[in-house]
Amino acid sequence: MQSRREDIRNLAIIAHVDHGKTTLVDALLKQSNVFRANEQVGALILDSNPLEREKGITIMAKNASVEYRGVRINIIDTPGHADFGGEVERVLNMADGCLLLVDAVEGPMPQTRFVLRKALEMGLHAIVVVNKIDRPNARIDEVIHETSDLFLDLATVENQLDFPVVYANARDGYASLQPGATSGDMQPLFETIITYTPGPECDRHRPFRMLVTTLQYDNFRGRTAVGRITDGAVHPGESIIRFDHGGVASTHRVAQVYGFQGLGRVELAEGVAGDIVAITGIPDVLIGETLAEPSVAEPLPVITIEEPAMKMTFRVNDSPFAGREGQFVTSRQLRERLYREVETNVALRVEDGETADAFVVSGRGELHLAILVETMRREGYEFAVTRPEVILRHGDHGREEPFERLYIEAPESATGFLIETLSGRRAQMIGMHSGQDGAVRIDFDVPTRGLIGFRDTFISGTGGEGIMNTEYMGYRPWAGEIQRHRNGALVAAETGTAVSYGIANAQERGMLFIEPGTDVYTGMIVGLHSRENDLDVNVCKTKQLTNIRSSTSDIAIKLTPPAPPSLERSLSLIGPDEMVEVTPKSVRLRKTELNPTLRAREAKRAKFAAAGVA
Repeated sequence: MQSRREDIRNLAIIAHVDHGKTTLVDALLKQSNVFRANEQVGALILDSNPLEREKGITIMAKNASVEYRGVRINIIDTPGHADFGGEVERVLNMADGCLLLVDAVEGPMPQTRFVLRKALEMGLHAIVVVNKIDRPNARIDEVIHETSDLFLDLATVENQLDFPVVYANARDGYASLQPGATSGDMQPLFETIITYTPGPECDRHRPFRMLVTTLQYDNFRGRTAVGRITDGAVHPGESIIRFDHGGVASTHRVAQVYGFQGLGRVELAEGVAGDIVAITGIPDVLIGETLAEPSVAEPLPVITIEEPAMKMTFRVNDSPFAGREGQFVTSRQLRERLYREVETNVALRVEDGETADAFVVSGRGELHLAILVETMRREGYEFAVTRPEVILRHGDHGREEPFERLYIEAPESATGFLIETLSGRRAQMIGMHSGQDGAVRIDFDVPTRGLIGFRDTFISGTGGEGIMNTEYMGYRPWAGEIQRHRNGALVAAETGTAVSYGIANAQERGMLFIEPGTDVYTGMIVGLHSRENDLDVNVCKTKQLTNIRSSTSDIAIKLTPPAPPSLERSLSLIGPDEMVEVTPKSVRLRKTELNPTLRAREAKRAKFAAAGVA
């Protein structure tokens, strides 16, 4: 018989990026006596990944647990960026309620809509937390009104419109039921969670079933399956079956069962329906599979994840510098690592490419793929990647492509520039209104491929004062061709070490990425040309020695400081005939074809083909 457990609350924290989810979790953990009184724990405790701390965003969903008045509150911290929506979709299956964080100044943002829609579709009970109420320009009443409108748009049943509101300053660790609070603790939020979040609905007497929503790895215990027990109970040492994605069952023996306590895990003698547990002993288990008692005939419904919208090709590095800096450089090692990533990164797809040393990787967006590239680079892998491109498909309207809703907030003086630039990228403006602070809010529907490389243009065009966010809108009819929006490349004409004299000559032709002493090879991109065509330059050229000397001639050489692009900018900067060479120590841009003679021949052939000449 189904009943609700009153000693547990399973709660997901959802919000737009940078609205304070992880900071709020910090406050809940610290005030529930998870840590010793003298323990130094710092901030952003759950952001354990170095990349998360560097970028200031949550990438992987994580579990923690706190105790309050005899009730165990299992907290699931979720990513806030749209590119990691796959993490949100799968972990919401473990929750019965959610805390929706909204910034007291920014209000609901595009990702707020995305995560709230997913939560309400799953029937979660929402608690709205208006965070950062201490900000001088907080507009609390307007934000609550905007949030109510959002619930009106997204609610699937009437009772979802009746949600409690808590006002918080997560950084200073206090919450209140009144918007004017300036001090206190998190007790009002704890009480609201206990009151409004229902306990998990489960049946202890039915056979054990659990859907695997997360995988963890342990050097001693191997792969660990994490999920919420739907029915029954599980014990260490007993036999269970695992239904794979094809519905085929295999028998395994449970090694250990762990529960979550604070930031760590504790071994349990029994995991009961409603508990979020980690189970070891199933070596090949994957996310979305069902673990159950041998008497169970049918697996639980598989988690459905939205399909990827962007892809790029990972290739073995074949540059002259290949193997200098990387520990893992072969196609076998690259293949193993990419297919291992698919096991935990459910929104990712990997396919073998046209050659044995190439692999096509599909993900949600540029950042999703860039994080994978950066992670592998830090693990010691060396490889090359092509420019991200959208995944096209044939649908009811013929050729279709993914679209994004682009939300821009920028100075009013940049309006003309933005409309003109985005029109060239096949965007359609769907709304515009001016704010009280002199900023303008413009909304566009734009093809995803029209946003590739747009961020740099946006930052320079708005003087760094603009804010842009996107929301995935699904597939729509093909919008038409989009012209290239980048100047040509300055390409190294020979292999060697760049010197001041050669760089001084080359910098007159454009902007350089390198400095004296940098090793370069033929076909490596060393900068951007000031014109639209590519140009070969010799940055290794040295000054001819003569009998005539001048004490000031060499001193007079003035070099412009180089502007090497970051990994993310490199991915959006390269053209169709270019690649990014990624090693643990370096990020280099290069032409796919390094030989300048073959490259020129191919360019001439493409020019004739475009002109219709046989």
